[in-house]
Amino acid sequence: MSRWKQFVFGAADGIPSQTELGLLLLRLFAGLSMAFAHGLAKLPPSGGFLNTVDNLGLPAPVFLAWAAAVAEGVGGVFLAAGFLTRVAALAILVTMLTAAFGHHAGDGFPEKELALLYAAAMLPFVFAGGGKVGVDTLFRKG
Repeated sequence: MSRWKQFVFGAADGIPSQTELGLLLLRLFAGLSMAFAHGLAKLPPSGGFLNTVDNLGLPAPVFLAWAAAVAEGVGGVFLAAGFLTRVAALAILVTMLTAAFGHHAGDGFPEKELALLYAAAMLPFVFAGGGKVGVDTLFRKG
């Protein structure tokens, strides 16, 4: 398998089945929660969400609002399905860090906690991929 293919679709050889089950359950819960509780409702981005992103002072706020909404909505579904798991997890990770340290920059930990928890939940998938159970496994074979 090429390095690019291994990076994008992961390679989880030699992982015990209990670890695989844990990754699967975390991936399903985090992905579906992100998509249905946060992301899909932002598609298309509302005026309020566009203003929130614009207030961060970053360039191209309309593009970034769409990117965040797609990362949370589509990325959450992809994460749950185990499709492009590392890419989806990285997009969600960046979005959640931006929410925690951009949107909630002046807030206390309780306001940052959910975004940081989602960010932390993405780390195993960024580093290890989605495991053996998911759509990515179909692409590892060839």
